[in-house]
Amino acid sequence: MQFFTPRPSFAQRLSPHAKAVLSCTQKSLPISRVHQFSTSRKVDAKNQVYASVRNLDQFHTYQLLSASSRTPLLTLWTASYCPTCKVVEPLLRELVESGVGEAEGGVGYCEVEYDAPDVMSSGLGMIYMINALPTLLSFDAQEAQVETKVTDARKMANRQFLEEWIRTEARRHGNRGG
Repeated sequence: MQFFTPRPSFAQRLSPHAKAVLSCTQKSLPISRVHQFSTSRKVDAKNQVYASVRNLDQFHTYQLLSASSRTPLLTLWTASYCPTCKVVEPLLRELVESGVGEAEGGVGYCEVEYDAPDVMSSGLGMIYMINALPTLLSFDAQEAQVETKVTDARKMANRQFLEEWIRTEARRHGNRGG
């Protein structure tokens, strides 16, 4: 009658020198310095001013760019026949270009031409309940922030109000809240 003798395990078959090397590598070694690895360097936030939106594709592209950079997208809804819009748009553009909101994380900005044929036919204004012109509406992570929507033209003509509104929106950082 022949009995089966088990083969020696891997560790049992090693030479004494190999066992010593293996035991050294299994010990945890002290780490003298911790390195943080990154594929890109940290860059300060900059405000981004986009071209006027005249179709649905442009609008969605700007929303995606804003969401991917974790910055809110500020939209000013205007029309060619709106005299108040012609006063508010240069003021808001100047504030964004001058860097208001960059210290808080930066913003993206675009003007949505509500009376452009493609914007009108797509129903974009109806989707976001644009019922007055001009209207300021912020998007964070592609979601409209209707609680901070501004339709009062007197407020939009006030430089201090606009600066504070831009800073408040910039603090969102893609977190969908104020």
